[in-house]
Amino acid sequence: MRLISYLAIVIFAVAMRAAAQPVAPPAEVFDPAALQTAAQFALMMDHETGGVLFSKGGDQPMAPASMAKLMTVAILFEKLKHGELRLEDTFTVSEKAWRLSVAGKNESSKMFVSIGSQIKVEDLLRGIIIQSGNDACTVVAEHFSGSEEAFSELMNAEGKKIGLVNSVFKNASGLPHPDMHVTAHDLARLASYIIREFPQYYTYFSEREFTWNGIKQANRNLLLGTYPGADGLKTGHTAESGYGLVSSAVQDGRRLILVVNGLRGETERAAESKRLLDLGFREFRTYALLKAGDVVGDAEVWAGDVRTVPMAVRQPVKILMRRASREGLKVVLTYNEPVMSPVQRGQELGKLTISAPGIPDTVVPVFAGAEVDSGGLFTQIKVGVKELLSSGTEPQQASEVVKLSGDDAPPQPASQ
Repeated sequence: MRLISYLAIVIFAVAMRAAAQPVAPPAEVFDPAALQTAAQFALMMDHETGGVLFSKGGDQPMAPASMAKLMTVAILFEKLKHGELRLEDTFTVSEKAWRLSVAGKNESSKMFVSIGSQIKVEDLLRGIIIQSGNDACTVVAEHFSGSEEAFSELMNAEGKKIGLVNSVFKNASGLPHPDMHVTAHDLARLASYIIREFPQYYTYFSEREFTWNGIKQANRNLLLGTYPGADGLKTGHTAESGYGLVSSAVQDGRRLILVVNGLRGETERAAESKRLLDLGFREFRTYALLKAGDVVGDAEVWAGDVRTVPMAVRQPVKILMRRASREGLKVVLTYNEPVMSPVQRGQELGKLTISAPGIPDTVVPVFAGAEVDSGGLFTQIKVGVKELLSSGTEPQQASEVVKLSGDDAPPQPASQ
């Protein structure tokens, strides 16, 4: 087994890329206590990498309230994207959906649909996203599945495809149900999926108001127009769940997704979301360490027609961490040496282990970047004699740490 340090030139390139970015004014020293929140549940995720910056009960079950409507919207978007549905298509309002629209003023949010009317898909989308209409969700559910109960089966099936591993939907709107629950992590995954897969429809989430049946209603997401880069997604509130919000914002080309739930009111929900997003944008960065195909080392080949084979990564390697954690960044390449010939291009040879304070290790496989044939009988005899003469010696191990001391400083290799 052999351990070698990550190529310093690559780390230097990372440091130089970081240095090329505009330098922000010096910030106060980060206090981990600042990530404490009044929310009962909270999770912040980097959209590009899926990395979690902060979690409080992020994988614990909670009542979703109207944030469950994101799953209903995702199904509509999916059908629109694949041509199974058009924005101009119309759905019929049933008596059940209409009764939700005439329920008491404070009993549920509604679009105010009329019984027997035909409503365009685009209007239903706005009624769900902007007005949070439970009646609009029922119209959609009944159109596709005949009932909300049957539609929930479709929601759960689609959720599993997306990767929602800890969520169970029982209706299209998020109205309280004893067997319905989601997690903040799953809601963040769902939001990221919507943003990534349906950019042509995602803009509905940033619309500030919508008028239907002569009634104008404002979007309840108070971050829209008040927080830089905020452009979605969905609020939620029931007496059981408290006040929640799935929000997203982009600053300097970087998107964060935040889920909070269990807060005491609309004002606290918005203020806490803004505060946590501020921390996320200020204190955390995604660093690009490697591009797809970058070579990270050379492995000695036993009895090959060449002595070494390059080792490379297949995918870009990025790491999400606090800016202060750069000083403790370690990238170590581990592989078995010598590699037995023949070697196929793309053959897995070892792994990179990337670690930094405050984050779990990231392990990335490395693969042969070239093909190596066996060196023939003479080469094998020569190598065999060499191996016989050196038998009994212990394989050497070496490990080094590459330290990054700041956003604008090149790395300094140091022995471990």
